[in-house]
Amino acid sequence: MATKKLNSFLLTAIACFSMSCTKNRKQPQPNIIVIMADDHATNAISAYGSHLASVAPTPNIDRIANEGVLLNHCFSTNAICTPSRATLLTGQYNHINNVRTLKDHFYPKEDHLAQIMQKNGYQTAIFGKWHLHSEPTGFDQWQVLPSQGHYFDPEFKVKGYDKDTSYEDRKMVKQKGYVTDIITNLSLKWLKNRDTESPFMLMVHQKAPHALWEYHPKYRSLFKGITLPEPPSLFEDKTHRAKETIVKQNDLHRLAQRMSGQIKISSVHNYTEWPTGALDIEGLSEHDMIKATYQKYLKDYLRCVASVDEGVGKILDYLDQNNLTENTIIIYTSDQGMFLGEHEYLDKRWFFEEGIRMPFMIKWPKELSHDQKRNHIISNVDFAPTILDMCGINTPSRMQGKSFLPVLKDENTDWENLLYYRYWMHRDMTPAHFGIRTPNYKLIYYYGMNLDTHSFGHPNSKPAWEFYDLKNDPHEINNQYRNANYRKTIDSLKIVLEMKRQKVKDYDLQYPDLLSNYMKSN
Repeated sequence: MATKKLNSFLLTAIACFSMSCTKNRKQPQPNIIVIMADDHATNAISAYGSHLASVAPTPNIDRIANEGVLLNHCFSTNAICTPSRATLLTGQYNHINNVRTLKDHFYPKEDHLAQIMQKNGYQTAIFGKWHLHSEPTGFDQWQVLPSQGHYFDPEFKVKGYDKDTSYEDRKMVKQKGYVTDIITNLSLKWLKNRDTESPFMLMVHQKAPHALWEYHPKYRSLFKGITLPEPPSLFEDKTHRAKETIVKQNDLHRLAQRMSGQIKISSVHNYTEWPTGALDIEGLSEHDMIKATYQKYLKDYLRCVASVDEGVGKILDYLDQNNLTENTIIIYTSDQGMFLGEHEYLDKRWFFEEGIRMPFMIKWPKELSHDQKRNHIISNVDFAPTILDMCGINTPSRMQGKSFLPVLKDENTDWENLLYYRYWMHRDMTPAHFGIRTPNYKLIYYYGMNLDTHSFGHPNSKPAWEFYDLKNDPHEINNQYRNANYRKTIDSLKIVLEMKRQKVKDYDLQYPDLLSNYMKSN
């Protein structure tokens, strides 16, 4: 009798415990897909409503914004490929993670985002552009391009293949076809073959639309007969700029010489029209040459974007068709922005809006409202902490960024709304500089110096300051640094700049000449 009562008690206890566990069981961790294009400007995404939105729509990328949240002011802290990718993974500024230029190798001292996710039960994979000069870590599977890679019939370094050879010398596997399609298909194949019992983080890192803008042949006629609208600053009078920042020939002028074959370039990949005369500029005035170059450059760039948008659509459709949409966070971003003729520039680097502004849109049906926009200042140093937060994983104290999940949810938050930017690669075309951006102002200090191993052989330039009133001058074509009416504002911002530099531990103590010039100019 006593045994029966004991068994009854145990069964009741087990039942109660089971119900308690079921009641308190956490919701399943969300899946993560990060789609990162290379050099994709917000002005080339129609969800951002630029002057190109009506002629170059991106309907699939826009779906993410329409079904989620779009950030209007998301920025790279160093608008160049390798440093930006290191910041995404580490949640650290480049003076902390030691990846400051295109030449630096990524050797993290502690676990980065992918490793942390992996250790917390996530399946992880990355396909596409890596560009960190070291073997990917923290990924169960990876196939990555060597450096930039090729647009057509690209070669990939593959996890486990020729693994006894050093990463830089490792043999590669050639894939036939167009690189954007290949990266998309590799990602879909991995999704289909994953372990369905565990959450996953997939990074889809497209090469496009990076130079040399080799589009898929099926888009050859896209924009045929159309004259694309020009940005307001295409023919900017640069006399307002600090004279130390003005170069004799701007990017579009040099591109015209390359496209016409006047200047040979060292790496043409498989682009059959370069440098054999993709552009005929003979007899054109400087003004008309710039206009013609802008049209050729931008059409090729947008044709590359069309393939990226198509790939995004395939991934979204797969999630819908396999009941994965509801619990999958999908992010679309780029490693930085890109000049599409603004200031007569292409490339990035400069601390101007088009170069530093990253697209960022996210959909998470279970948690985020649809068709929302946020105007907080966010940077890529915040990406890793945010992804960890969304997955219920603690953010390591070494990460300098902060989760902006409360911003995405439109909750009350004490968000700083301040960007610290630093571009380390000193070149004659783009002097090294740092600065801050607030909601209304931008202050830039060009120190223009080669520093330790980051010398690229260019002579130092004189230090200079620029200041822009973003509210009244959104296109940044009126440098107001010498305007006495802004003196109090500028002086206040210099204090804020130095406080921010101290906060992020960018002390520059190893560069006494830089510090001396900087303090004198203050």
